[in-house]
Amino acid sequence: MPKRSVKYQAQLTKAGDRKTTYPVPQAINMVKEMGQVEVGKKYKGSRKRKGFDQTIELVLNLGIDPKQADQLVRGSISLPKGIGQTKTVVVFCPDEMIEEVKAAGALEAGNDDLIKKINDGWLDFDVAVAHPSQMGKVGKLGRILGPQGKMPSPKSGTVTPDVVKAVKEYSAGKLEFRNDASGNVHAVVGKMSFSDEDLQANVEAFVEHIRKIKPQAAKGQYIKRVCMSATMTPSVTLDVG
Repeated sequence: MPKRSVKYQAQLTKAGDRKTTYPVPQAINMVKEMGQVEVGKKYKGSRKRKGFDQTIELVLNLGIDPKQADQLVRGSISLPKGIGQTKTVVVFCPDEMIEEVKAAGALEAGNDDLIKKINDGWLDFDVAVAHPSQMGKVGKLGRILGPQGKMPSPKSGTVTPDVVKAVKEYSAGKLEFRNDASGNVHAVVGKMSFSDEDLQANVEAFVEHIRKIKPQAAKGQYIKRVCMSATMTPSVTLDVG
């Protein structure tokens, strides 16, 4: 078993019963309390570190078979209170759209030149958006963008004729998600500095969205477990009904 830090062990005392589920407001309070734990001088070798605004993340364990294409869960959502992050966006679009797309906030925009730049190894962006007319060319980047989770897809909303709107949304922190090989969906729902009410609104909106897009082929219990944690805290299991 890996050795836990003194701080982590102190946080665990505030993590409650690991087998118990907690209402969303209480879980948020517990995570925030864990995030405020400081290692005092009484701990040998401790040193004060500069604090930062930790990210709050949800992990949903779903009753799906990730190996079946008709049970995959992926998409995008703009949470009601944002996620406290901005993203860099590139756009594959016709030449006549380049100026408008860049004015909307795109880091780079274009077609052949942008495709070549990425083929040559440039990947310094968070999200790639594509106009449908460009997917014939962009498809060739699948082996590069696919493993990075950056390949444009209609299911995630990153292949769209309204690329200007997509740039504005993703630049402002629109959230993309997809299940992993174990049937888990990870999602950022805010920052430690968010109010409890804002975090609750985001958590409930995301869980409800996942509930609404349940694959028809998924059988049995769909949302098995929902956990919440911050960047440097243990997790708390939520009661989401």
